[in-house]
This record gives sequence, structure tokens and C-alpha cells, in this order.
Amino acid sequence: MNVSSNIEQIGKIVLDYKYYPGEDLYCDGEVEDEILDIVKNYSPIEYRRIIEERAKWPVLYHLSPLRENIVDWVPMDKDAKVLEVGAGCGAITGNLAKKAGSVTCIDLSKKRSMINAYRHQDCDNVTIHVGNFMDIEPELPNDFDFIYFIGVFEYGQSYTGTVRPYEDLLKMMLRHLKKDGRIIIAIENRLGLKYFAGCREDHLGTYFSGIEDYAQGGGVRTFTREGLENIFHACGVKDYSFYYPYPDYKFMTALYSDGRLPMPGELSENNRNFDRDRMLLFDEKQAFDAVIKDGLFPVFSNSYAAVIGDDFDIKYAKYSNDRSPEYEIRTEICIDGEGKKIVKKHALSNEAIDHIKSMETAYIDLRQRFEGGKLRVNKCSLCEDGKSAQFEFVEGLTLEEILDGCLERNEIDKFHVLFKEYLERISYHEEMPVADYDLIFSNILITPKEVSEETNDEAEEDSSLDESGLKAIMDGAWTIIDYEWTFGKPVSAKETAFRAVYCYVLENEKRNKLNLDAIIETLGITEREAEEFREQEMGFQEFVTGKHKSMAQMRDAIGYKIMEPLKWVHKFDDSSEKERIQIYEDRGNGYCEEDSYFVRDAYEGENLIRLELETAGNVNMLRIDPAMDYCVVRVKELTFNGMAVEPGKKNIITNGKSLKDGSYVFATEDPNINIRLGNLDRMDRNEIVAEMEIVRVPEEIAKDMAGAVKKIW
Repeated sequence: MNVSSNIEQIGKIVLDYKYYPGEDLYCDGEVEDEILDIVKNYSPIEYRRIIEERAKWPVLYHLSPLRENIVDWVPMDKDAKVLEVGAGCGAITGNLAKKAGSVTCIDLSKKRSMINAYRHQDCDNVTIHVGNFMDIEPELPNDFDFIYFIGVFEYGQSYTGTVRPYEDLLKMMLRHLKKDGRIIIAIENRLGLKYFAGCREDHLGTYFSGIEDYAQGGGVRTFTREGLENIFHACGVKDYSFYYPYPDYKFMTALYSDGRLPMPGELSENNRNFDRDRMLLFDEKQAFDAVIKDGLFPVFSNSYAAVIGDDFDIKYAKYSNDRSPEYEIRTEICIDGEGKKIVKKHALSNEAIDHIKSMETAYIDLRQRFEGGKLRVNKCSLCEDGKSAQFEFVEGLTLEEILDGCLERNEIDKFHVLFKEYLERISYHEEMPVADYDLIFSNILITPKEVSEETNDEAEEDSSLDESGLKAIMDGAWTIIDYEWTFGKPVSAKETAFRAVYCYVLENEKRNKLNLDAIIETLGITEREAEEFREQEMGFQEFVTGKHKSMAQMRDAIGYKIMEPLKWVHKFDDSSEKERIQIYEDRGNGYCEEDSYFVRDAYEGENLIRLELETAGNVNMLRIDPAMDYCVVRVKELTFNGMAVEPGKKNIITNGKSLKDGSYVFATEDPNINIRLGNLDRMDRNEIVAEMEIVRVPEEIAKDMAGAVKKIW
């Protein structure tokens, strides 16, 4: 580390403190010290292991390599000059430095800038300016090729403090852009579907704040697409385009555009917030499918990546970099020099280059296997860089989409017709020592025979599959479009088909209507074989991921809850009847309704009641009915004239079963707790205080719990 006046050097990174105010004005607390320690003492190759071991949101957020996806797809020249505003801990700095000629970073936090420097200390083309943006901005040059606002533009009010902060911030940055340069803004959509479904607003941590247009105030603003466009227009920006990171820009796994929007069934990774508890008010996948079908996806995309300047040739990108390093790749759809769509796959690590090269071999081997059959293999050739492979772009519908349509229309017979056709086609020369293990339904694209554009338009409006439509599909071209998991050994068609069905059903609950017994019968496999195939699938997933945790598993490990109100809201539908508290008094002749009464306003919280009762000296037994439903009750306090009533058969009898610590489970809709007042020191007037927690539970759960404990009478 070298320090000279306002300049500090960490490795090859230069930090400029000329405008540093002398203290960090924002901080995540001790976890930043933890992250600084990690980047000082561990290699980036170890970050994934550390992230999994520590299972903390800030560690995942700042160090996950998936954060780079939001900028990795952007093509940049080796001599590009880049400005990164709000660089933070350097989640994207390394990727920019790898691709560009020079990277200038700005961040207010010294500690975060040090984290950035230590983790990228081998980069000799990065300078980090530490301090207030408004102080640094006047000294910035005016020839940047790219200016990045990744999760920063929403703080425009804090940056400028002006009446129109977002317009003023953008106008200011446009002055620092080359004539043909680009500004890239990654930001949440305040009307993103995940916020309707129950995710909290990312910056404020509150429910529905963005949807309500920040009615409660706060210094952060995210925008709809139209809101961003209005800002652009106010700044005189005419050339811009929108991309749609999914699930959002933070841990993007797919990038869509107006040139390639998502198709129904694609958006299935939706429980991807890691920073706090959330509600789950509806099935986001099904909602996204409906939104997509109605052409409204750009309105409800969770995030935007807005590009100011010329559009890019890339129209779609999908990342598979949560795998083991030797299989980390990016798949993209782009426009070639002739204006045609092509598909490319790129190695995202040096270890993955061999995997890319194997795809050309797989193409040759699979084409040889299926020659003379009814499956076509999408053409593949290696690119000159040796790190990429190119494939032809094929128009059509995936077999998955067609099968989904059959299930939605309850055309189960046609589903089985198509499945048998699929099985016949993949069985061709199955004895040969080459097999595509990943011949799932989404990897087969079907171009129906002799279907004109006009007929295609009509088919989109009328989703029914009549006999002529079925024949057009059966006679059409079936193309394998993705075969990266091709192995040089024979694999039986029934194993391949079972895996395809297994994956198909797991991805979508709507597909549970499929009769798996009929599928198994068609395949002619035993239950033992089916279990073996499931175990092989688990082994394959471990092979691909290198036994690392998936992002879904990381969310579970971090430990934030997903609350599903629909699973318990029903208990409030009849709460006025079911949550009544009734008191009976026995004066020697037993209980009767005439000597009972209901206690009003006993609830002090959602599940907590407090009773303060008075009884005459001639009351021998007091019965408390805590609810009119199956429930679990914990007695937190029970006193008689200020003295604790000891639990046990002598003083308390119930028609429930005792758990522990004064808790009882009642497998009845008439639960009661009886206190033997005759065994206690009574006076003419007596006071009973009871405080209880009451949780209503379904009948089956109550009976299961009661069956597991000893009954007390």
C-alpha cells in the first residue's frame, strides 16, 4: 500500500481522496469490516464458498459474481473509457475493468472504496475517486464512452438536492459523454410485479411504497418505464432503448428486450429477494404468464436497464454462471452483420472454454445419430475467438409451450399423442454412443409444416389445437436447439423422456394434472427404475453446480421468511364467531348456558388475550372456553386473588392434551379449561386474572398433535 497526500495505492488501484470529507457518511456497519477482511485475505475464487458459509445478505450482495451479469453483456471496445457512478464495494468494477481501457469510479465511502480496491488490486486501469459526487463532477472529463448508473439513479435527489434532481443529474452526466457514447441505467421498476406479489420496496423496506408512488415520502425514487422516458425527453434525449433484467438487475439470470420479450413459462425464478422477509400474495409465474400473453411485460418487469444512445445488437442474454466454473456460459440472441438473428454461447471463464468447444463436436455426433430420423439438430460452429460458439436462429414454438397449451385446454389425449411422437423421435438410434441428456421439452423447437404467417397470427388468437393443427405439428420440423449436455455414451430413450417429464412437472404446479402413471406406462419403466432416474438427476445437478448452493438454497440459508397470507387468512373469515371467549360458572349444579357469558375486547394482540374476571364465593368451578375452534393454548399467567394457580389435576382440568410449559392442544371445536375454585382460598368476591396465547390450527394438525402427547384429566 502506498500513500502520498491525497493519493493511496492498493496494488495497482489508485484511490484519490482529494474530496473525501474525512468520514464515511453511510455504512452497513460491522459487516463492511467483515467484507474488507474477506477481500484482503481471500482470492475471488473463494468468494462463493465464503458466501455459502457465512449466509449473510450483505456478503452475498457485495461479493456474488452474479452481480456482474447486469453489465457483462454490454459490448465494449478494449480502449473504451468508462465512468462508474456509485461504485460501492466494486460488484461490477472488475467486469468493466476487464473489458474497457480505463475505468473511473466515484463513491462517497472510503471503506467501500477500499473493499473495491483490494478485490481488484491487480487491475491497472482503475481509479477510484472517494468523496461527494457534486464536488468531483466538475473535474471529470467530457469524453466517456460509457457512464454507468447501476442501482444509483434512484438516489438522484441525494446527489443534486435540486427541485428536479433526476433531470438535473442526467443533464449533468450527458455533458461528460462522448458524442456517440452511452449511459446505462439499471433501476427497479416501481410497478414491478414482485412488489404487487408481496416483496418490500428495496430501499425503504416497506410494502407497496413504489406502487403508491412514495406517498409516505423518503429520499429515493424508482420509476415506471414511462416515468424514465419522461425524464429522458425532458433532457432532450431521443435515442434510447429498454432492456428487462430478470428476476431483477441485482442477480440477473436473463435479459430481455423489446426485440425478444419473454415467452409464457420462462419466468419461474421469482422468490429471489434475499434482504428481508416477504409476503407471497399470488403465484408470480402464473401472473407473469398472463402479463406476457397480454403484451404487458414491459409495464411489470421488476427492473429496467435503460440504454441512452445507440441500441445494441444483443436482444437477449441468459446466464448460466451459478454453475461449476467449467460450465459457466452466457447464451445470447443477437443481430449479425447481415441483419439476421443468430444465437451465440460464450465461455464466462477460461475453464469453460473446453465446454464451448465440445458443442461443435456434439453437433456433429448428434447429426450423425439422427440422420435419416425425424429430429433435426441446430447447426453449430466455433467462432474465431475460440471462446464462443454460434448457432442458427430457428423460428417456432417449443414443445413445452405446445404441451402446456394441451394441458390448459384439458386436451390430455393430444398431450399423449405428442409425447409418444417425442418418444419415437428421440428413440432413433438410441443404441449409438452419443446422447443428449438434456432433451427436455423446452429444448425442442417445432416449426409446423406449411403454416403461413397469416395462419400463425390466427393461431395466436385461437389457441385451440384442432386435428389439422395437430397434423401440422406432427409433420413439421422438430429441431434440437440446445445440446450442451451431450455425452459420448448411449442413454435409453425412456430415461431421457422420464427426465424430461420429471423436470416439466417440477417447474409448474399447473402441470400436476398430468397423469404420471400413464406416462410411466407409456415408457414401460418400473418404480425402481423411476427412483434410479431421480437419483441420477440429483447427481447430474451436483455435477453441473459443483455441489455449490443454488440461489434458492442461499435464500433459505440466509433465513428470511416467505409468508403466504392465503394459507392463514381464512382463519379471520369467521373470527367473530370462532374467536369468542365464553365463561361458565358452576355453583354446585353443573354448568349451564344461563350461567355463562362472553367476554368482549379480550384480545390485546393477534393471538393474545387477557381476562380479568370476578366470581362470587359460592362458585365452585370456573370454565374458560378460549375459542370455538381447534386450537393450541399457552397459559402465560393464571392467578386467583393474586396467587398463582399451580397447573395440574388438582387445580386445573381440560378436555385438551398438555404439551409443556402450560400449553395445551385441543382437538375439538369446544375447548375448555376448568379451574377448581373449591380447592383454593375463596372469599366473598374473588379476582381471576388469565393471560393466554391462542393459535387456531386446522383440525388435522390438532388431532395429529393431540395423538402424540399424553392426555391429562
